[in-house]
Amino acid sequence: MQKLTQQEEEAMRYVWHLQGGFIKDVLACYPPPSPPYTTVASIIQNLKRKGYVRIEREGNGYRYLPVVSEAEYKRTFLSGFVQEYFRNSYKELVSFFARDQKLSGDDLKDILRMIEEEKDK
Repeated sequence: MQKLTQQEEEAMRYVWHLQGGFIKDVLACYPPPSPPYTTVASIIQNLKRKGYVRIEREGNGYRYLPVVSEAEYKRTFLSGFVQEYFRNSYKELVSFFARDQKLSGDDLKDILRMIEEEKDK
């Protein structure tokens, strides 16, 4: 799976949010001032080339549907990030943010609670 550029990732977030759509639908998700239609169309074509979206013909247009889920994308690239910067240790990642005071004790308790809730499912 290829890493997405910042522009591609932004467009892909809109495709995930829409669960697929036309270029005009994706364009409508951008905050003003939105990029030109042709720019978004080009970005979506890059996403297709990279295997993130597929095309379905619908009427006179083309609908773009996600092939890669948002969770799969995050998992793949977060794993690489943790491996590269934190010696493949999520514990190192969390302790880095705790030491840097980006996570409070309450945040850590919330994280533990969320983990326990996931285990119980």
